[in-house]
Amino acid sequence: MSMPACRNLAFVIVAAVAMPRPVHAQAGNGLSAAERAAVFAAAGATRQKDGRWLMCADDPQTSGASIDEVRDLDGDGRPEAVVNEDGTFCNGASGTRFSLVSKRADGSWRNMLASEGVAEFLQGRGKDGWPDVSIGGPGFCFPVMRWNGVEYAFDRNEYEGRRCTP
Repeated sequence: MSMPACRNLAFVIVAAVAMPRPVHAQAGNGLSAAERAAVFAAAGATRQKDGRWLMCADDPQTSGASIDEVRDLDGDGRPEAVVNEDGTFCNGASGTRFSLVSKRADGSWRNMLASEGVAEFLQGRGKDGWPDVSIGGPGFCFPVMRWNGVEYAFDRNEYEGRRCTP
């Protein structure tokens, strides 16, 4: 294994498993309490009695879902949000899951893509300016999803910017 590959593997392992995300990373993301609730709901999370939002309510060890990124990804002037939740109970070897949700013109939020793994937004673009999304996790050849105007669908596998075969 080459040295860059070793470093990348170490980064994926540390980022996906060893470094838990903040329990409530919503502060400072520019969303009101009502918008945060709508984002979590669109991501499929449910509010628990203790105030945490959970995407996997069956995981006894999870600290809960968090909104880790809010920005306009497709250039339409409205924000998208990435909701993450860590834990191997529901997420297997990747140790994390995400949902990408987008604010619509009517103010509601729509789930665009949800998966186990880590979302990485790439330079490539699908229909309507949506970025390609690499879904990282253990290994070296990751699926890349592309927006086709209706949904994010599998486009190719990639590792370090090069096509690969898993």
